[in-house]
Amino acid sequence: MIRVLLVDDQHLIRAGLRMLCDAQPDIEVVGEADNGRDAVTLAARLVPDVVVMDLRMPGVDGITATGRILADRPATRVLVLTTFGDDDHLYPALTAGACGFLLKDAPPGDLVDGVRRAAAGGSPFSEEVLQRLVRRAVHARAEPPRPVAGLTAREQDVLTLVAEGLSNTEIADRLHIGVTTVKTHITSLMTKTDSPNRVRLALFARGG
Repeated sequence: MIRVLLVDDQHLIRAGLRMLCDAQPDIEVVGEADNGRDAVTLAARLVPDVVVMDLRMPGVDGITATGRILADRPATRVLVLTTFGDDDHLYPALTAGACGFLLKDAPPGDLVDGVRRAAAGGSPFSEEVLQRLVRRAVHARAEPPRPVAGLTAREQDVLTLVAEGLSNTEIADRLHIGVTTVKTHITSLMTKTDSPNRVRLALFARGG
């Protein structure tokens, strides 16, 4: 059972998240908080596996709360769920230790999948946020993508396009294959290159 703490200053948001989580057989909501200070206190007492964290809240904000929770219990996974996907919120949250960053306009299934992936040690990101991270990482390095031993020709093609910052749909269009096939190749690439997420995969391709 994945133990989840919900943190958001809007009651309706928390209620919706609780209903979504309660409908899952493997997710249990163990607590709720409407501000960062209470989130830190509850995280220490309830020991959740995943904290679904809003960023803008009165008093102690989500970024500060994330840092405090992880300083006390580094094994906790903090998954940001916010309306604000700009760099001013994204990078401070990741610096504080958040493992993933989802936007509130994402499909409900993305949140459920994100909680499971976070609990399993993954790094869930909304597609829009992920592409910005990839493009920023790619632009920070000017070297061309490197060839990697042990990859199929198609995997190398996909890796090259990931390194260019293309989305799954853009890669599928470029290579004339299905999006599901692209996802399969990327999963294989992450395994073969020991990359925990797409950003690290892009950096790997660039020699980082």
